[in-house]
Amino acid sequence: MSTKITPTHAGTYRLYVRGKDGVGTGRWGAEAVVDFLVAAGTGPVGTWHFNEASGVAVDSAVGDGVSPHDATLNGGAARDERGRRGTITHDASGNVLDTPVTDKGLALDGATGYAATSASVVDTRASYTVSAWVRLDTADSSTQTVLGQDGDYYSGFYLSYQGSRHTWTLRTSPTDATDGNLSDQMVVAKQPATAGAWTHVAMVYDAPNNKVWLYVNGVPQGFDDVAPSWAARGPLQIGRALWHGNYTDYFHGSIDEVALWQRTLGDDEIADEARLLTSQHYAGVELVADWSADQGSGTSVPDTISGYGRPLTLSGGASLDGESIVLNGTDAAATTPGPVVDDTGSFTVTTLASLDGDKLATKPIGYTAQVLGQRTTDGSAWGLWYELTDKKTVLDEETLEEKTVPVGFWRFGRLNADGTFSAVSSDDAAAVDGMVRMTGVFDAQAATISLYMGGSPSGEPQVFVAKAGSGDFAVGKAFTSGAWQHYLPGQVGEARLWAGAMAGWEQVGETVGD
Repeated sequence: MSTKITPTHAGTYRLYVRGKDGVGTGRWGAEAVVDFLVAAGTGPVGTWHFNEASGVAVDSAVGDGVSPHDATLNGGAARDERGRRGTITHDASGNVLDTPVTDKGLALDGATGYAATSASVVDTRASYTVSAWVRLDTADSSTQTVLGQDGDYYSGFYLSYQGSRHTWTLRTSPTDATDGNLSDQMVVAKQPATAGAWTHVAMVYDAPNNKVWLYVNGVPQGFDDVAPSWAARGPLQIGRALWHGNYTDYFHGSIDEVALWQRTLGDDEIADEARLLTSQHYAGVELVADWSADQGSGTSVPDTISGYGRPLTLSGGASLDGESIVLNGTDAAATTPGPVVDDTGSFTVTTLASLDGDKLATKPIGYTAQVLGQRTTDGSAWGLWYELTDKKTVLDEETLEEKTVPVGFWRFGRLNADGTFSAVSSDDAAAVDGMVRMTGVFDAQAATISLYMGGSPSGEPQVFVAKAGSGDFAVGKAFTSGAWQHYLPGQVGEARLWAGAMAGWEQVGETVGD
């Protein structure tokens, strides 16, 4: 009997083997140990970071036999300082950079902007993989192509947002003739695309088996059987496609970290690409929202830091005291149109919050309040929460009178329809009447959530099934059972969100701070 084992990552593997007597005593024999090395697959044949000050986008793929394919920016294409890797503080070896680097990305206007190489990058008749980080400005009814490589009449592949389906699609044409039909060869993502948020998309073509796969945020979306691919010998187009001999489907938004391989990448390798590690203990994370209450006035708290410019609008009894948003626990909140991040992709969120002990003491045991979070159509996609689990009577040291104080815990995750949490909980009971730093991390590739109190992990990471968000991102309340409720009695001093999961306590401690 033989068993086939296919390692999913490069590195040293150790195989333990023991024989067993199958005809006599059934005794086990001595154990043998075999170490073997799995070499890394061949690297990309093209990689573009768009991090140059000006000029062409340099192809940074290196290796034997790899010819560079620089891409020229055209029309309404420009670089901006909102690249997907965010602020890079360490080099690839993990050493601290003398000067942090602000990553750049390719911003496209949806009308004339694109970048293109001068020649083909992959042989589309053989197996290949393509991937990119993308951010749609609007998820409207148009079709917007991220990547394609020219044939005579069609692109050899189309990795796109398709407005008629409101999601990401992978299409290939069975022929380069004028009668090609892309609808016969298509894979459609399982969830709607999120406008205004960074998403990782990738496709794989397996030539020996004539199959194509689509991935979103490192997660397989499905596959399709296709006709043997033909040679698309023209340039790689970033941000538009060739259709019936004409260029169309211009992308409106941002594209970054484009990469192509002349081989099939496995599921784990695609997931690694979506993790976007910049070194062993640091991941590329892009700050997409930054609200500090001390910058607010009237009923608005602006975001002047991230570059994405979403303001928080106060409502109900919410007010500003110069340092925080004051929330009364009955109708006070602050919101901005969301989602702010792609909730099915990795993200990091942090806040400074304080609980009003006296007001919480008037709530019933079991009361749940959301510090901040994203709603779905009718419920919670995710949030940072407080749950009141008990009350106790203590002696007030100032008045020497007995008083009731709340006992509860912080949660990061989702409040389910039945009132239970799918969440990771703080190790210790939540302190009241004082600011506390909480940070939540969702790792979409590991499908886990983690909670940090200050810079330290709290509770064990929990398996988490993501839900796509819709509607407002809210501070101080949550939407469940068709209504806004779960109001927080307390204060929120700041809130920040990043696209991408911080890689561990080192990055959380350095990036988030106290």
